[in-house]
Amino acid sequence: MTDNTLRSVTIERTATGHFKAANARGGTISFGTSSDPDGGTDFTPVELLLAAIGGCTAADVDVATARHAEPTGFTVTVTGNKISDALGNRMTDLAVTFSVAFPDGETGDRARAILPRAVKTSHERLCTVSRTVEIGTPVTATVADA
Repeated sequence: MTDNTLRSVTIERTATGHFKAANARGGTISFGTSSDPDGGTDFTPVELLLAAIGGCTAADVDVATARHAEPTGFTVTVTGNKISDALGNRMTDLAVTFSVAFPDGETGDRARAILPRAVKTSHERLCTVSRTVEIGTPVTATVADA
């Protein structure tokens, strides 16, 4: 792997069931477990996975459509079922639903016309996150010396 392909985040425990992810550019996001006794509002790792899928494809679709018209509404909803079976804990029935509106007129009409193709292209080729999940890339877990 070269530096051009490598992506990474570092996860740090901040308290029991609470963590902070940091990227190399200095960005951070806090998350935690859904069993937080205080009923915290932090995203869970599963919710972050759903957000990553939706965010990745939303960015692709936004680039393709916004060059024609600025949307008047742009919402992406990602759903799935968390199950536990013989294969372990996992998500099934992942679904990404776009609700996008454009202004009336020629530019809005062009953006509306390409929206389905933009969603399809993102899903089938461009969105690294959903492509990785759908293809089923193996994950390696190791323990390093502390």
